[in-house]
Amino acid sequence: MISPSPHAERPIGELFSELATETSSLVRQEVKLATTELTQKATYAGKQAGYVAVGSLLFALSLLVLLAALVLGLGNVMPLWESALLVGGLVGVVAFVVIQHGLSALRKLDPTPKQTVLSLKEDKKWVQEQVR
Repeated sequence: MISPSPHAERPIGELFSELATETSSLVRQEVKLATTELTQKATYAGKQAGYVAVGSLLFALSLLVLLAALVLGLGNVMPLWESALLVGGLVGVVAFVVIQHGLSALRKLDPTPKQTVLSLKEDKKWVQEQVR
């Protein structure tokens, strides 16, 4: 004679209670995973925003130097303005590169918590199998 499975002897109410408990625990774990994943992405985005801020500051400084070059150039019409123009142009190029680096990294950032979505799909499949 075939012995009945342990699930066959348990009342259906107990089985549903266990399923509810396991599902609740699973949902809590998924929320924790999503929180961790989103925190990591937010930290990365914050770092890239810092690059944009530093690049913006450098760009603002380059504008000040370029304005000083223009003032000196118009005021004296001497070689001094050429050096100020060169320095301002170089700072502007560096600022542009830093800003583009930060913006490029931010454009590539996908805020979707991919691990959580995949895990939720697996959880859905598991719950469906448990209900059958």
